Amino acid sequence: MSAPLERLVEIALRDVLDPEMGRSVVDLGLIYAIASTPEGKVAITMTTTTRGCPLAGFLKEAVAVAAGAISGVTSVEVALTYEPAWEPAMIAAE
Repeated sequence: MSAPLERLVEIALRDVLDPEMGRSVVDLGLIYAIASTPEGKVAITMTTTTRGCPLAGFLKEAVAVAAGAISGVTSVEVALTYEPAWEPAMIAAE
């Protein structure tokens, strides 16, 4: 594999857009961690812009699907957290 699995997953997650913000979950700073095992199991920790976000389920599923489409990924677990709380300062500069 030419790049670590975590990096490939991060690249794939750039295609997952938050419908309300129109930016990727990576650029918005919603992805807190990506970890993988040598067997291809991927664990992603993410947040949403607000606790109780009505799009949380959609975003979580979209992240899992995008990560699962990467060659070498055998399973994906996506966990939502609200610690630390998301804030606009986490958005990447354009």
